[in-house]
Amino acid sequence: MKHTKTCCKLICALLCAAMLLPLSACGETKESQREIFAMDTVMTLTAYGNNREAGLDAAQSVIHSMDSILDPELDTSITYAINNAQGANVSITAQVANMLATAKDVYDKSNGSLDLSLYPVIKLWGFVDGHYYVPTDEEISQNLALKAFDKMALTSFPSSGSYAVSFPAGTQISFASVAKGCAAENAIDAMRKAGVTSGIVSLGGNVQTLGKKPNGDNWTIAVQDPNNTSSYLGVVSVGETAVVTSGTYQRYFTSNGKTYHHLINPKTGYPVSNSLLSVTIICEDGTLADSLSTAMFVLGQTNALNYWRNYGGFEMIMVNSSNEIICTSGLIEEFTLANNSYSLTFTE
Repeated sequence: MKHTKTCCKLICALLCAAMLLPLSACGETKESQREIFAMDTVMTLTAYGNNREAGLDAAQSVIHSMDSILDPELDTSITYAINNAQGANVSITAQVANMLATAKDVYDKSNGSLDLSLYPVIKLWGFVDGHYYVPTDEEISQNLALKAFDKMALTSFPSSGSYAVSFPAGTQISFASVAKGCAAENAIDAMRKAGVTSGIVSLGGNVQTLGKKPNGDNWTIAVQDPNNTSSYLGVVSVGETAVVTSGTYQRYFTSNGKTYHHLINPKTGYPVSNSLLSVTIICEDGTLADSLSTAMFVLGQTNALNYWRNYGGFEMIMVNSSNEIICTSGLIEEFTLANNSYSLTFTE
């Protein structure tokens, strides 16, 4: 069995770092950059200006804190407490409550295409610990039966500003499909509170920006080529926003000559099988962007476009197996093709 796990994420992080350097005059802009490892990926944090080091310290602290409370295998984490509560209420932070509420909204609107309670199935395939395995139909069926995201009870207590959540006994959740988006969003917020006005964080396939480049220009974000992960297929020009990509190339393994990727269909328990290779979401809300990148990939090209038309609030770049790039109309002026082996279509 052959597998590839984190190398694509490192390449993506390096590509983004290369593309995101501001075009400022020599020595005029003070820049600090830091690489950390958290949430099973290499992350690059960049801040500009006099408060840059304080901003990076604050952002790094937020990311590591979120990593520790969200790891489902860490017995001190909130996720572990939820998964072992046997139906009882568990006190959670406002950040966790926001992730659950955002994911549940996408779940409802996408007919369950994003399901945080799919964790037992994802774990069964080995995408949690790297011990990859092709399960039997019976094993998948047994683990699919544990899903219960639709039965989540999320409670807020306005008088104390606290939150609690409960799931039916036996439910196991993971925040993997929303955690990096939320972490990036909160890292940027921490930079802002530290006095940084220009910065960027790249958390694997999740990029979030603060303000604009120090020279006032938009940021230029590279969109990775899913057919050649050492290159990119185009760039998108953005201000302060999140750019999040989900793709089959990010985590996968091969067994008996067949490739299995980590994006699991909540309905079947098997890796999603449609024409898409990657989906990139551009949205101000990092948590929502992360949620949508997974849900839109699961929905497939036609249904994802219908979702965008019905609900809006984001822009999208889809790449399919026919070497077609489909962009939503809000990106007509922002997306630039850099690889002529792809055709480009903007859709209403």
